[in-house]
Amino acid sequence: MAELQDDLHPTTEVADLDGLPLDDPFPTETAGTAAPATDPDTGLLQRAHALLTEHPVADGYSGLPWALRHLPWYDLELGESAVDTDVPRLREGHVGALFCSLHLPEGLAADRAVATTLEQLDLVRTIIAGHPEGLRPARTAGEVLDARACGRTAVLLGPAAGAALDDSLGILRLLHDLGLRVITLTGTSWASEAGLTRFGEEVVREMNRLGVLIDLSGASEQTGARVLAVSKAPVLCTRSAARVLRPHPANLPDHLLAELGAAQGLVMVPLTAAQTGSTVRDVADHLDHVRAVAGPECVGLSGTYDTGSAHPQELGDIACYPHLIAELLRRGWTDTDLALLTWGNLQRVLRTADFTARAAQTRREPSTAQIADLDG
Repeated sequence: MAELQDDLHPTTEVADLDGLPLDDPFPTETAGTAAPATDPDTGLLQRAHALLTEHPVADGYSGLPWALRHLPWYDLELGESAVDTDVPRLREGHVGALFCSLHLPEGLAADRAVATTLEQLDLVRTIIAGHPEGLRPARTAGEVLDARACGRTAVLLGPAAGAALDDSLGILRLLHDLGLRVITLTGTSWASEAGLTRFGEEVVREMNRLGVLIDLSGASEQTGARVLAVSKAPVLCTRSAARVLRPHPANLPDHLLAELGAAQGLVMVPLTAAQTGSTVRDVADHLDHVRAVAGPECVGLSGTYDTGSAHPQELGDIACYPHLIAELLRRGWTDTDLALLTWGNLQRVLRTADFTARAAQTRREPSTAQIADLDG
């Protein structure tokens, strides 16, 4: 075998160079000269870029609206160093869809919740209108695909805080009409540590009827369990990782991960040091675990950029997604599972929610329930 290898790959010895001019710095390459070794990390990163070109990232949470609110001037199409997200970096990171959070700042007076949410919604619409070459508004799975076909990043509104409803289903419908797509069920009397009240269940049913997605990140286990029992549409966790790996309050225990998987929900793992760790490998550990417990059809990504959170090494801004995909390729993730992680799973949830809403609207009129009537 050794003789055969020598025949196939002859080694150039010093004696073989006698016929070459010693002063020629670039001798003609001869047969049998070994090709330079390829850096495996470079190869993985190239594969990651190629995969993301076909299956871009659907990012489940961005704090960009609130981050831009305090800037006197910005240009996201040229690039904006004051934030983690701009159009050039969205393209470099292959981000095809972005959920813009309308969450409320801590300490905001309760009577300002609706107005502040509307102001942020208006700001997102202004941002999109001001950057038409890079961004496009979207509500449905079809509109997300249309934006991608045009080379734009689809921007979806949400999640918003439950407090933005001000205990009113009428306000829920108006926010939906304005484009809101996701609401987080926390911080209200009807979705608390004790779970959903009767009015809370009516909110879930009306969200299903409208096609507004339910976000359970930060919700109590009691609320999560009841939502999974009541909701006819898939639910999201827009910023949740594995609690067994990192005991953050917004991370989920394995039994809830399994329940979300059984219900065909979607757990979008955040890229924050507090929830997933300080390195890209830590984030990959959480993705491995959620995929193993909930299933490959129930795991997604949530950059959580521009929220003031610290991010893991190599994942400092929204352009860095290829580094995470390269790490998952190194771990043996298949192209199919990666396509589900980045794009396919969120598309499924959007399509299913739209289908559920159309079916519900044929059976159910808009709810006129009042919180005082059900929880009084």
